[in-house]
Amino acid sequence: MDRRQLRNNKEKVKVGIIGSKFEADIHAVSFQLMPEEAEVVAIASPTPGNAERLAQKYSIPRVFLDYREMLKEPDIEMVTITAPNRLHAQMTIDIAKAGKHVVCEKPLCMTLPEADEMIDTCKRQGVMLGYAEELFFTPKYVKAKEMAEQGGFGKIHLVKQSEKHFGPHSSWFWDMEQAGGGALMDLGCHGIAFCYWFLGRQKVKSVYAQLGTYVHAGKTEGDDEAICILEFENAALGMVECSWTKRGGMFDKTEIYGEGGVTYADLHMGNALPTYSEYGFGYAVEKAPTTVGWSYPVFEEHWNYGIPQEMRHFARVVRGKETLQASGEDGRVVIEALYAGYASAGAGRKIEMPYKPTATKPVDEWLKAKKS
Repeated sequence: MDRRQLRNNKEKVKVGIIGSKFEADIHAVSFQLMPEEAEVVAIASPTPGNAERLAQKYSIPRVFLDYREMLKEPDIEMVTITAPNRLHAQMTIDIAKAGKHVVCEKPLCMTLPEADEMIDTCKRQGVMLGYAEELFFTPKYVKAKEMAEQGGFGKIHLVKQSEKHFGPHSSWFWDMEQAGGGALMDLGCHGIAFCYWFLGRQKVKSVYAQLGTYVHAGKTEGDDEAICILEFENAALGMVECSWTKRGGMFDKTEIYGEGGVTYADLHMGNALPTYSEYGFGYAVEKAPTTVGWSYPVFEEHWNYGIPQEMRHFARVVRGKETLQASGEDGRVVIEALYAGYASAGAGRKIEMPYKPTATKPVDEWLKAKKS
């Protein structure tokens, strides 16, 4: 990335965002929460009016209907992708060939060949491929990892990570052609990445998963409930629980077990105000549909998720101030484990790694067995 690190180190990285809905909004506000390293100067979205509304909300000066037109802007150095999963690979390749750094939302892509091409193209073009996994930057989880690295828990044998809510905001998540998988793909990618990262990027030896569609069969053929167990090379286990069936808003928690200690980190409840209201009020927490009755409003929500810190990190990597902590290679590990998880659910047994997929998208490893 040398030739793109020659700009003044004190100059802010100019950022373009592809997308204009929920995740794009989070990216935009996150850059503004930590504005010293980067600023968003453009939004691209193919839906007329969407980019304009987001740009107006955050005083972003330029809007585009076609992201490829945005890539022609010479001052933009880094582009974040918040588009449907099936578009990640082509967008990454186009961004890299335009000479700009890439931050790709999770999951990295739909297939392992796509992951390889994304990684190879960015390397050839000399640009960063950042994998937007915010759990690597979540303050509570970073603190847990710090304690583990200081020996606080002794030898760790189990890492559990759970993320649950009542389903995604955008309609494309429910469409398996666009998303590539259901709750395991959408939320399990977080848990798999977290376990891998927390355990020092140990190789994954095997994957076992149980999946089902229990609540949302009318909306999707994908899984809305998943449990996934990862076995790592150092004999530690990762247990990932993910659900699109939990009502009442987000649940995100990790548990770390070692022979000499344990820690629990509930992402929301330590920052929430247990609240009862007969009348309701504006906003409580992500995915909560109402504030009438009991709710758990949070404060500094994006900060607690770690997304502003994540975006600041990527901007500092672009300037050569930090070493990349969440890479395309990390995303590829997750995609392979997701394929193995869906294959495990389809076969009803543990899948040994490395795994060579037999389907064109992860969920098909399960669906083809389910339909046979």
